Amino acid sequence: MADDYTRAAVRAARAVTARLGLPGHEPEVLHERSNVLVRLGPLVARVPATTRLARTGPAWQERDVAVSEFLTERGVLVVSPTTDPPAGPHFAEGLPVTLWHHTPHDPGRRYAPDVVARSLAEVHAALRAYPGELPRRGPLDDLGHVFDRHGLDPRLRAEAARLAATLPEAAVQPLHGDAHPGNLIATPAGPCWLDFEDTWRGPLAWDLGILARQGGPEFLAAYPGEVDEEALRVCTRLRELYSVVWRFVIAIRFPHRLPDARSALTAYFA
Repeated sequence: MADDYTRAAVRAARAVTARLGLPGHEPEVLHERSNVLVRLGPLVARVPATTRLARTGPAWQERDVAVSEFLTERGVLVVSPTTDPPAGPHFAEGLPVTLWHHTPHDPGRRYAPDVVARSLAEVHAALRAYPGELPRRGPLDDLGHVFDRHGLDPRLRAEAARLAATLPEAAVQPLHGDAHPGNLIATPAGPCWLDFEDTWRGPLAWDLGILARQGGPEFLAAYPGEVDEEALRVCTRLRELYSVVWRFVIAIRFPHRLPDARSALTAYFA
């Protein structure tokens, strides 16, 4: 059953499309976790849900649109923002709403590690020419915002600072930011990446650590490039910390998930 976050997102999506004079369509909720995705005919409205508890302002949505538009213009297959009507972000119900082309795909299909790795390498290659401003601390800033807003166990903030201090000097580049296989969908045109709101300028090890942690070592092995092993170790640990913190954010919205967050915290520091 939809909760207040989802209901507010649907209202915001419908208000924005009505304001833009678009045809009315019965909303279909495609996804309702970090962001709520509401299909309205040929468009999908993306509205923050759980992310509202971790982030403020529209910068994340602006970045998602700008980076996705940049990649689309260069022929990289990504879920693309609309241009007519403008993708936004638009605002309704106090929420930012961005508009995207509905992209038919097979939700049950997962690509082999070599396909995922090569596709991510193509995204990385295209992003090296991205001219826009990107965050320089990425997940560290994200964690800082959560700690400032919600407190949490002080060991988590201390651990984030320790990992930041131990991250070795390494070349940085524009990253996907959340490059796990679940953000690659199978479309008739081929593998298609989505969700660039976490894009930042950091070490390649961040994306590859996520790919390996949530896909498996075979995904990392298939990536056509070298990665600094020490940076990979630290970034993988930082991602693990991020996952623990995110569980506590989820538990604010879904209190029944708090035991899971506490278990993850205990396991992290075991």
